[in-house]
Amino acid sequence: MGKLVVSEFVSVDGVFEDPGGAEGFKHGGWSFRFNRGPEGDRFKLEELQASDVLLLGRVTYEGFAEAWPKMEHSSGEFGPKINSMRKVVVSGTLDRADWRNSTVIAPDGAMDEIARLKGDVDGDILVNGSGQLVRALADSGLVDEYRLMVFPIVLGSGKQLFEGTGTPANLRLASAREAGDSLILTYVPA
Repeated sequence: MGKLVVSEFVSVDGVFEDPGGAEGFKHGGWSFRFNRGPEGDRFKLEELQASDVLLLGRVTYEGFAEAWPKMEHSSGEFGPKINSMRKVVVSGTLDRADWRNSTVIAPDGAMDEIARLKGDVDGDILVNGSGQLVRALADSGLVDEYRLMVFPIVLGSGKQLFEGTGTPANLRLASAREAGDSLILTYVPA
């Protein structure tokens, strides 16, 4: 059975919006102000290599589908892996997904399909970005692990990862480690 892993870049105040600067957020690109070091790079690569499926919401999917095919040969092992792996996008507006190995599932019934998907894969199901999807997964009890790379910045505004989550959830810290200027915190449901 696969493990559903939510992995996010977040600020100290919980903002996860536009860490790469491609979405037009006034503080966009904030993660590039810091060095995540070889530990952070290794963490992200190992995380991707352990994943069988990339699960995304529409907005994140569209950003990734625009960027990653162009980086197939310029991003080390990341590009070939992310471009070739299975991708599932939850969207009520997309009819099809053109990025290689991508499929679209509708929001209605998506949590049931994702629960079945967990039973069909051996590796991880990795979720990046995709705030609305993350909240739905959390509310449905489908998240097995949260991996938060916390960057030393307070943004003061922006979309917060757990903003609007309907049900409080107790988490247990499974691990904490430094990665350059950031801290990688791994939480599991308590």
